[in-house]
Amino acid sequence: MAIELTDELIQLQQASDDAWAVVREAPTDEAYAAWRDRAAEVQAAVTAYAAEIGEPRNKVEATLKSRVRRPVAE
Repeated sequence: MAIELTDELIQLQQASDDAWAVVREAPTDEAYAAWRDRAAEVQAAVTAYAAEIGEPRNKVEATLKSRVRRPVAE
């Protein structure tokens, strides 16, 4: 069964990836702090959602990252 992702999870992961892009461009303490905050938000949301739908957290996380980083044309 495919994991259905919420818009919130997708937006959180995109925000984390965007924050990481800033770190790569300008690796300042502030940029790292912002990225760590976004990444922590993603982890908390993934953990809660995985428990809610009864799927392993790592499977939800992998599906999310794949969907955000390698979107399929619809």
